[in-house]
Amino acid sequence: MSERWILHVDMDQFVAAVEILRRPELRGRPVVVGGAGDPTARRQVVSTASYEAREHGVHSGMPLRRAAQLCPEAVFLPADPAAYTAASERVMAVLRRFPVDVEVWGWDEAFVGGDIADPVALAGEMKAAVFAETGLTCAIGIGENKQQAKIAARFAKPGGVHQLTSATWMAAMGPRPAAELWGVGPKTARKLDEVGLHTVAQLAATPPEALVARFGPRQAAWLPVAARGGGDTHITTEPWVARSRSRENTYAEDLSDPADIAREVAAMARALGAQVVADGREVTHVAVKVRYVSFFTPTREMKLRDGPTTDLDVIERAALHLLTKFEWKRPVRLLGVRVDLAMPLT
Repeated sequence: MSERWILHVDMDQFVAAVEILRRPELRGRPVVVGGAGDPTARRQVVSTASYEAREHGVHSGMPLRRAAQLCPEAVFLPADPAAYTAASERVMAVLRRFPVDVEVWGWDEAFVGGDIADPVALAGEMKAAVFAETGLTCAIGIGENKQQAKIAARFAKPGGVHQLTSATWMAAMGPRPAAELWGVGPKTARKLDEVGLHTVAQLAATPPEALVARFGPRQAAWLPVAARGGGDTHITTEPWVARSRSRENTYAEDLSDPADIAREVAAMARALGAQVVADGREVTHVAVKVRYVSFFTPTREMKLRDGPTTDLDVIERAALHLLTKFEWKRPVRLLGVRVDLAMPLT
């Protein structure tokens, strides 16, 4: 008898794995991908690292120079987004051959859902098919909803299959930090710690009304449900559509002059806006990110007052307005701009 199941397919070390497929001699060696692939260059960061490199403490977002210090024997490679997109498309094509619905989440993830008699057997068949067709491995989590499947895939990595259900959820997740829930970021985790809710079990036992003052009504309602293993069961099969676009730049020399900072942000906002408009999209929100030399990285964002726009002047003014929300007591090493997009009309 078939039941409704959600599977989360999560590719193993995807970017590094694609590079190793192109260079089989690198298999088993620590591989670091990022920037131009030059660990002597200033202010370039790791995009991803192979498991062998991660064993030395290398992780995404780390400066390449630091990665070279931790793992001097690593092979450093430049990022090649076109190759990763092509590999991702091959993986998703394999998944779509099965009698299930497929929802793509970026290059290396997808949710799969349907009425499935034996989800563990299906997961094994999918893993084998992906490897046979692409040479890439994946972990697959199985659950009654996306939250359970997403978390189960973490237990399955690398290359395994794991199942979580409402019956097994609390035994597996209850003692774990609330920060391990999908959708609970560092800021929310800090707030939970501040009110004494450290574990998933503690959060699950908390009534939403006790959280409203600290988290607002929407998040207060969602947090205990997620902690009890609840989640979305809907699979969207429409082609993935970007909900935001962003650009950022790490500078070889720190920026201290507010005029230089404003000029950089204005240019970034206009270039990003032009790209969005060329794609036939409208901007609804603008955000600016600043990373100081201390690595403190605040972000400020705003909703455009007059609604979605394609006006580059409006986008630029919003970005410059957000700069007034930052303090400029320290030099800046990175600037970024993000725009959120209105969904295209169908």
